[in-house]
Amino acid sequence: MGSRIEHRTVFAADVASTYAAVAGEEALRARLEELGGHDAALLAYEVSDAGLRYQLRQGISADKLPQAVRTLHKGDLLVTRTQTWRVSKDGTGHQGNASVEVGGVPGEIVARTALLANEDQTVLRISGEVTVRIPLFGGKLESVIAEQVTKLLEREAEFAAKWLTDAT
Repeated sequence: MGSRIEHRTVFAADVASTYAAVAGEEALRARLEELGGHDAALLAYEVSDAGLRYQLRQGISADKLPQAVRTLHKGDLLVTRTQTWRVSKDGTGHQGNASVEVGGVPGEIVARTALLANEDQTVLRISGEVTVRIPLFGGKLESVIAEQVTKLLEREAEFAAKWLTDAT
């Protein structure tokens, strides 16, 4: 059983503006530049009739990793995140899925994502799970990774809020 990730942010903007700040190509590139770590890149950005799919790579230097992770993984981590978005069934927001692979770590992170209108605000909800398949140490790593992912989601939400403020 994996470790849960739950994240919720409320933005003081409409869904379209928030979507552009969270998933727009220009915003993603700027966010990666500011928060992406070494070797960060937007690997793919594809818009289709089905919605949006993008893939990000982020690097985490070994010296920034918690000791529990450094004990089991030598060197830097490269994280690849694939995100899909589609218009919600009621047409008032966006829903999607995210999957994350951490290079050299046997496991995954999967999440459901949603941007929902709430009066004159937009709510971003992320609900997921971290699974690490390492006997004896997997559970400990899962909780450390879940904590780090939650912190990253908070920093990304702060970036998106600033992006929205700067856009007005």
